[in-house]
Amino acid sequence: MLAIIETGGKQYKVKVGDKIKVEKLKAKEGSNFVFDKVLLKAKDDENILIGNPYLKNEKVEAKVLKHARERKKIVFKYHSKTRYRKKKGHRQHYTLVEIINI
Repeated sequence: MLAIIETGGKQYKVKVGDKIKVEKLKAKEGSNFVFDKVLLKAKDDENILIGNPYLKNEKVEAKVLKHARERKKIVFKYHSKTRYRKKKGHRQHYTLVEIINI
């Protein structure tokens, strides 16, 4: 069984037992979180439910494993022939969740 959920403006294809990184959620570590924006749910190749845009009364339950920050991404801006250089770093916050139930 798989589902496609939406969170943080992105879509994720998930199955039971998957561990995924999503945008930071307002939930404590070790607690359960429910994704209610389910776009698609499929039991097998013949039993597929597609939402318009979301499925009603369908949920995906997940357990919050940890909150952390990604590795640093370097943002470098450069204009040739003008001595313009800017170097900046960015670390994005994320939440690691494990899918429990679809």
